[in-house]
Amino acid sequence: MTYRIVAGMVAVFAVALTVGLAWFMVQTPGSIFSAEAERRVPPVATGGAPVIVTVKQGENAKTIGAELQRQGVIRSKRLFEIMVGLRGVQNSLEAGDYEFDPGTPVVEVVDRIASGKTASRSVVIPEGRRIEEVGEILEKAGVISKDAFLAALVKSQYKEPFLQQVSSSSLEGFVFPAKYEFHRGARADDVVATLLHGFQTNVADKVQLEGQKLTLEQVVTLASIVEREAQAPSERPIIASVFLNRLKAGIPLQADPTVQYAVAASAASVQQYTYWKKDLTVGDLKIDSPYNTYVNSGLPPGPIANPGLAAIQAVVRPADTNYLFFVAKGDGTHLFAETLEEHLRNVAKYRQQQQ
Repeated sequence: MTYRIVAGMVAVFAVALTVGLAWFMVQTPGSIFSAEAERRVPPVATGGAPVIVTVKQGENAKTIGAELQRQGVIRSKRLFEIMVGLRGVQNSLEAGDYEFDPGTPVVEVVDRIASGKTASRSVVIPEGRRIEEVGEILEKAGVISKDAFLAALVKSQYKEPFLQQVSSSSLEGFVFPAKYEFHRGARADDVVATLLHGFQTNVADKVQLEGQKLTLEQVVTLASIVEREAQAPSERPIIASVFLNRLKAGIPLQADPTVQYAVAASAASVQQYTYWKKDLTVGDLKIDSPYNTYVNSGLPPGPIANPGLAAIQAVVRPADTNYLFFVAKGDGTHLFAETLEEHLRNVAKYRQQQQ
């Protein structure tokens, strides 16, 4: 008797399950049993431009699904609701801007919204760029505006440990060059915090400064000059040795990039020559600025750009040379010299080659 009762219950459950599945197929637009629904919901085109869908705080699966269907991301809003229920993420749908290709599978759409994988932009910050240039890169990539980025560069707002070693209020030099992923609509302070964290993890936590006579800030300042001077990676340690030898000897660095940095304080100059004026004039070399290393001895007050790890390591571990001079050959490399006489011969040789 008991067996019959159990068997009957199983049969009833099976029938109910079958009916439920049938209802699901019939009520789901696009199913093989629902010709009417097929007509009401047009097919989703695959390919085409990505679509941005904004999920607001507190929105439910029904509302989100309707928007996804309206924008052509998915074919069926009802299927989206069902999939959210099946995966048990009704209370885990994260607010934010999401980027989808038309025709993205519903399962992927649900998983991305449930895990908060909002739309992002890949941004590459190259070595040797000023903070203004970094702001322009971020703006062009659609992350944040240049003005918002520059306004957020307030050192006191951030807590990275290395900042305690930075005396300047400027964050020039510490916006670490690398490839980053930023979400659409990211806040400016979050972007800056990410870039500073890049410096902390890639430089401050790894580069050994023990035995160095230079502070972290001075190392980065000199590295920023090396970064702008060296076009051939193999020359970074040699150029670093030249500047370190000149510092030790009390000879002005006479580094063109520091003058370029000073000249670019003029908006008119930037508009005409960009941030790095290629051909400096005699007047430029006499500009009254603490960054003019032709006029002032020692290091400038702070970094002139944001150097990469290789340039920083070149300053920390420079080549062992007695060089005090170098001149550009015009092909991205330099001629180095220990004495002024040899340097002048190199300059004359270079000029002859240019004629």
